Amino acid sequence: MEKTVRLKRSLGLWSIVMLGIGYMTPMVAFDTFGIVSEQTGGHVPASYIIALMGMLFTAASYGKMVKVFPIAGSAYTYTQKTMDAKLGFLVGWASLLDYLFLPMVNALLTKIYLSTLFPTVPSWIWVVGFVAFITLVNAVSVNVAANFNTFLVLFQMLVITIFIILVIKGLMQGEGTGQVASIEPFFQTDMQLSPLVAGATILCFSFLGFDAVTTFAEETPNATKTIPRAIFFTALLGGILFIATSYFTQSYFPDVSRFKDPEAASPEIALYVGGKLFQAFFLAGTLTGTLASGLASHTSVSRLLYVMGRDNVIPKKMFGYVHPRWRTPVFNVLLVGTIALTAIFLDLKTATSLINFGALIAFTFVNLSVISYYVVKKKRYKTVKDFFNFLVFPVIGASIVAVLWFNLSIHSLILGMVWTIIGICHLLYVTNMFRAAPPQIHFEEANEL
Repeated sequence: MEKTVRLKRSLGLWSIVMLGIGYMTPMVAFDTFGIVSEQTGGHVPASYIIALMGMLFTAASYGKMVKVFPIAGSAYTYTQKTMDAKLGFLVGWASLLDYLFLPMVNALLTKIYLSTLFPTVPSWIWVVGFVAFITLVNAVSVNVAANFNTFLVLFQMLVITIFIILVIKGLMQGEGTGQVASIEPFFQTDMQLSPLVAGATILCFSFLGFDAVTTFAEETPNATKTIPRAIFFTALLGGILFIATSYFTQSYFPDVSRFKDPEAASPEIALYVGGKLFQAFFLAGTLTGTLASGLASHTSVSRLLYVMGRDNVIPKKMFGYVHPRWRTPVFNVLLVGTIALTAIFLDLKTATSLINFGALIAFTFVNLSVISYYVVKKKRYKTVKDFFNFLVFPVIGASIVAVLWFNLSIHSLILGMVWTIIGICHLLYVTNMFRAAPPQIHFEEANEL
C-alpha cells in the first residue's frame, strides 16, 4: 500500500509569528496614515489602540478554537465542526476571497511601485517576476518560505527603526510637535470618540494576517500550544509596531496640511522626514513589505486549499496532493500563482474589494464558533471565568466585527455575495442538492501528521 505523504511539522513559534507579521505588512501603517489622520483629527495612534483591543478579542477566539481543532482549516474547520458542515464549507469558501486574492494584491502593489520608478518597463514584467519568485519559494519548502519571510520582516523593521530615529532627530529640532514624548497623538481634551472608532474600522484591516497563522497548525510540533501563542503574539506585536510607527509619524505630522494627497501620503512622509536618499530606502522597505505579505499569504492559502481538498470538498486528487519530496501542496501553490497573475489586468480598487468580505466572514464565525462549542455544546458558562472567556469576550469580538461590516464598501458586498452564490451552487453539486452530507475532516488523519 502506498504511503500517504503528509505536511512536514517543522515550523517553530517565531517562524509562524514572523509569517503572520509578514502577512500583515508592518509598513502598511504609512499607507493608511494620511486617511486616518484626517478622519481622526490627528489621533491615529489612539485609533490603533482601539483597533488592537478589538482584534485581540478575535485573536483570543482563534486561540480557543485551535486548542480544540489543531488542524489547518482555520475558520472553515471551526465552523464545520461546531455548527454545521454546509455552513463550514461556505465560511471556508468566503474566506478564500481573503486568502486567495491577497498574493494578487501584493503583485499589483509591486507593479504600481516599480512602474513609478521605471515607467519605460512594461508593467506586466513586474507581476510575472514577483509571482514566479513567490511561487517557486513556496513550492520548494515551507521552511525556505518562512526563513526568507523572516528576513523580509526584519528588513521592514530596520526601515521603521531608521524612520523613528530620523523623526526623533527632527522633533528635537522643532519639527511637528517638537516633543519626543507627548500625549497629544493619543489624547486631547477636545477629541471625540466617534471619529476614533471610524478610524479604527479602517485600521482593523491592517491586522488581517494574525488569523493566517492557524493554517500552519499541521506544520508545527505541538500545535495546540504553539498556534494560540503565535496568534496572540502576531496580533500584539503587529499592534505595537503600528502604534509606535503611527505615534512618531503623528508627532512629526500633527495634521495632513503638508501632504498633497493624504490618501497617498507614504512617499511624502519619507521625503519630508529623511530626504530623497531615505525615500529610496523607504521604497525598498515598502517593496519588501509587499513581497513578505505575498509570500506569507501564498503559503497560507495553499494550506487552506489543501485541507479542503483533503476533505474532498474540492477535488482531492489535485488540492489534497502533497509533493513527496518537497512536502508541500505544490498544485495549490501553482494555482495561487496563476491567480496572482491577474494583477496584470486588475486595478487596486477591484482587487482590494475581493479581500475584506472574506476576512470579516472568517472573523465573525470564529467568534461564533467559540460560543457554539464551549457554551452551547460543552455548557462552559457556569463559572465567572468561563462566562467571560467563552461568552462575553467572543460576543465583544463579534460586535466589533459587526461595526466593520457596517463600514464595508458596496463593492466588497456585491463581489462577496456573487462569490458566495457560486459557492452555494458548488455545494449543491457536491451534496446532490443537500441530499448528502459534505465530506468531513478525519481527525485521526490530522493527528498522524
